[in-house]
Amino acid sequence: MRHFITVAAATVLVALPSFATSADTVKVDVIKQPYGGARNVAEISMNPDYIHASGLERLIEEWGGRLIRPVQDVRLDPEQERQYGEWNRMALANSNMAKLVREGRSDNLLTHGLTIGLEANCNVLLGMLAGLKYDDRGNARKVGLVFIDAHGDFNVPETTLSGMLGGMPVAVAAGHALHNIRKTSGLEEPLPMDQIVWGGVRDLDPLEADRFREYEVQQFSVEDIRSLSDGLSRQINDLAQRVDAIYVHIDMDVLDPAEVPGHDLAVTNGPSSKDLAAAMSLMFKNPKTVALGIASTPAGPRDPGGVSRQAALNLIEGAIKGVQSR
Repeated sequence: MRHFITVAAATVLVALPSFATSADTVKVDVIKQPYGGARNVAEISMNPDYIHASGLERLIEEWGGRLIRPVQDVRLDPEQERQYGEWNRMALANSNMAKLVREGRSDNLLTHGLTIGLEANCNVLLGMLAGLKYDDRGNARKVGLVFIDAHGDFNVPETTLSGMLGGMPVAVAAGHALHNIRKTSGLEEPLPMDQIVWGGVRDLDPLEADRFREYEVQQFSVEDIRSLSDGLSRQINDLAQRVDAIYVHIDMDVLDPAEVPGHDLAVTNGPSSKDLAAAMSLMFKNPKTVALGIASTPAGPRDPGGVSRQAALNLIEGAIKGVQSR
């Protein structure tokens, strides 16, 4: 059986690797989205480029993959560049990302592709979801979100302590707040709550915890990840029964702080990247699991020894191995 994987990241014009395609080769499409909507810092994040600069094309080949086109880079067009506001410009960049996701899957017949987004931060999940939800004719699919993060990112403006947009993207995707950001990103219809599963969450704001209880959110624990528990398998398989496609989103702060020493929001008692990579292989064995996003990877001087980048690469390898095992 031929397998497919789409990876989201920024375009660097390089020659595609040339090698023979075997029956278990995974087709990969990489798209980077560096606009995260952060304020009072550089608008363009170096996180996606940092992962790409590891020699990602070569590594994908070594893991049994093949790029279907050069790595793609999300940028604003001249008209979008003139638009105001970091949040609004991030949403515009997300809409561009959604188009690239659809283009890669449509042009290359990736009926069960895996879109991997190398993402500035968790706000980019809106662009990935929009790209997966609609085909190039505008027909809607049911898309499930598996959100793996030490935090819930389920605040709304009325409950947030920090005021960070990065603490709200799942609530925005679910249609609970900031509707213009969601719609500008291309996600016209919000995700129903029964199409969202959280994993690894262990640090919630008090009112955010109330929202978790109010909505009786579905989730699996760090221990479920470490043990590859039956509960984890059930969550993925049950979600697959309810949707047409699943997007797995990872904020790198979900990992043990030793693997993300430069992350500002690291939380104790996280899984190792090897643990989470094994969970990726389990999740992507399901043919409806078609996309992976990796957000908020500490880059450059914030990543001493390159440990965070290696952790991110471990997760990508795990996803590819999962697709190969179908």
